[in-house]
Amino acid sequence: MAGKRKNPADHWMPPRVYRGRSVYEFRHNNGRTIKLCPFDAAQSTVWLEYEKYIEQQKNEETFKTLATRFLTSAEFTDLAFETQKDYQKYANKLMPVFGDVTPDKIKPEHVRRYMDKRGLKSRTQANREKTFMSRVFGWGYERGYVKGNPCKGVRQYKEKARERYISDAEYAAVYAAADDIVRAVMELAYLCCARQSDVLALTRNQLLDPGIFICQSKTGARQIKAWSDRLRAAVKLADAVPVANGIASVYVIHQQNGNRYTRDGFNSKWRKARLAASAAHPELDFGFTFHDLKAKGISDLEGLLTDKQAISGHKNSRQTAAYDRKVKIVPVVGNQNTTNTKLLEMANQMDRRLQSKQRIGIDDNTVNYLISVLLRDVSTAVTAILLNDHEAACHIRTALDSLNAILHYVTND
Repeated sequence: MAGKRKNPADHWMPPRVYRGRSVYEFRHNNGRTIKLCPFDAAQSTVWLEYEKYIEQQKNEETFKTLATRFLTSAEFTDLAFETQKDYQKYANKLMPVFGDVTPDKIKPEHVRRYMDKRGLKSRTQANREKTFMSRVFGWGYERGYVKGNPCKGVRQYKEKARERYISDAEYAAVYAAADDIVRAVMELAYLCCARQSDVLALTRNQLLDPGIFICQSKTGARQIKAWSDRLRAAVKLADAVPVANGIASVYVIHQQNGNRYTRDGFNSKWRKARLAASAAHPELDFGFTFHDLKAKGISDLEGLLTDKQAISGHKNSRQTAAYDRKVKIVPVVGNQNTTNTKLLEMANQMDRRLQSKQRIGIDDNTVNYLISVLLRDVSTAVTAILLNDHEAACHIRTALDSLNAILHYVTND
């Protein structure tokens, strides 16, 4: 409802209409003004021009109406729940700037200026909001609502890949400061190399005899994470969380009312645990995110990158490499074992060839499986030698000969 006019003589004016320098003006919420008619126009004319403009606005396509169409489309509703929440958040940031603008009037230079200004506060969020805007325009273009996509050709900010590895001491400190819910989610995410959203969505029917069934929401990879004593203990910890009388929850991670935790609700508990751990251990650095727990899990897996890729469910080894963040231990000059060095080089050679898809004509699953097992055994032997474990030395020659033979076979060397 419009507020009271300062000048009683202006009470007759329509809402948001004011006297400009020489004309009556309609003022939008964002400060933009539209000329309606000159001062000598009759009051009825001012009202007529006002109503014509309002009706025109109703019929005119704006970025806000385009985005609203996308946010109510089947393409949007098919997205993961957390992605939908993120898109709503990005839309709220874009509307004050582009909401009332006709989509086809938005040009690449306008998007660039928005990116420049938004990037002063957060380059990552500027990238996310531009990506959302581009998706809206792409969706609208396919349906004839817009003539093109002004986001095309506008460069995003370069984002540095995360390198943060959570040490065992940091993990233990947060675990000690957390409540049972946070502890259970930490363990499940770490042990299963899983995303937070997949852990929070776990239901009782995903707990199978062989292990925990997880269908990754991002990649669609379907896996059963085999039971271990530590994994069973994590589920048991979650089961210990009480629920109200007469309520049974279908969720593994649940609130007392039986409902699942939302991302924001859990992150609040996670933040409290990190703050408590920081107060108890000021000597440690707790500047990591929950998603870094997945990276710790992948980094702590034994074996080569191909083994870690198979366990993590990534589509390619490049994705897995981004999560493999533990700093490697290598020998110093004068402390290298010749056999060990040759073995390590050959293992790395095989791993690189498998990653770069240079295998030639090998469709035999049995051979590929034996290669994977052999590489894992070789990696374990190498690690044992680096740690001066004399029991591993007796396996080196057999592994080396077998590896050399398989390399010759699969590469036609």
